Order: sequence, then structure tokens, then C-alpha cells
Amino acid sequence: MPIISYFFGIVITMRHNDHPPPHFHAEYQGFEAFIGIEQGEVLEGKLPRAAQRVVREWALQHKEELQQNWEKARRLMPLEMIPGADND
Repeated sequence: MPIISYFFGIVITMRHNDHPPPHFHAEYQGFEAFIGIEQGEVLEGKLPRAAQRVVREWALQHKEELQQNWEKARRLMPLEMIPGADND
């Protein structure tokens, strides 16, 4: 599963040809959640509250880039790295 960003110990990945709705995966200290690209909300799984807040803010700031990666993933194309919340 390609890593598309990493910040504050949170690993952001996206799977090629994954199921709708458009989402990415966030992992942090043994927790994992599927995060919707449209609203940055947890669709499935769980993250600690602080990590969830950081991921949501990051996702909303990078919504366009996440959507572009989602489209590339659906076409089985290489994904682009997205700057992390600590690199913006």
C-alpha cells in the first residue's frame, strides 16, 4: 500500500483500485482508520482524538491532491507524495 504522506508519526496510505467512496488510510500508534476525502471524516476504524483532528485538517487542506491520487489509484497509476502537516 503506497505511502502518500507521513507527519507527526501518522502514516497516510492509499490503495490502488480500492472501493468507493474516495478515501485514504491513516495509521497511528496501532490505530487505523479509513478517512473520506470529501469531508475528512472517519468512515471506518478509529484514531486517537488529537490524531483524528490533525488528519482531518490536513485532509481538508489537501483535498484536491487526495482526489487526484484517488483517480490515479483507480487507474493503477503511480501516486504522488503529499506534504505532511508538519511540512506545510
